[in-house]
Order: sequence, then structure tokens, then C-alpha cells
Amino acid sequence: MTERLRNARKSKKITLREMSEKLGIAKSTYAAYESGFRTPSLDTLISISKILGVTSDYLLGLTESADYDASNAKQYLQNAKFHWDGVPLTDEDLELINLLLERIIRDRKKPLE
Repeated sequence: MTERLRNARKSKKITLREMSEKLGIAKSTYAAYESGFRTPSLDTLISISKILGVTSDYLLGLTESADYDASNAKQYLQNAKFHWDGVPLTDEDLELINLLLERIIRDRKKPLE
């Protein structure tokens, strides 16, 4: 995981200091994640993956692809910033969109009467 953390951060041209500031942790703590002396919590790992634009599966070495599956709407909505004609959509807006899509899928699975 350490090499993937470092490579993903560097590919985004984010410094150790910037990364630690985005996460709200000490620079030394984040540096310890990249060196393998510490392991991030699950919540921190999720935050790191969102900041770096890679999947947590990639950081953990479970997949070779760092990219999100853009065809999977559920995964895409969880990991992207959206706007509607320049107006940013909030997390609450995205939650409503998720609920609507879940309802559509649930209704499709119901047997026709």
C-alpha cells in the first residue's frame, strides 16, 4: 500500500503537507502511512482515496486499476464532485439522487402484477 499511496499522491502533484492538511492530520502521520510505519483507519483510507481520485481497493492492492468504474453509477456518485449548470450539488443532493436511483432499481425488480 505504501508505494501506491506515494505514487498516487505524486501523480496528483500533492505534497505531503497538502495531503496532511486535506486530511486534518499531522504531516508526520501521513508520512508514516506512506512509509509503512502506520496504517490509516478505514475512514482515513476512504478520505485518502477520494482526495487522490483512486479506489481504496487499489490502495490496498486488491486491484491493479486505480480508476473508479465510471459505468457504475453508485460508485461514481460516491466519489465525484457534481454540479448542475455550475451550481454545486451538495452531499444531501447526491444522497437524494442515490435514493431515487435505488427506488428505480427496486421497482424494476418487483414482479409485474
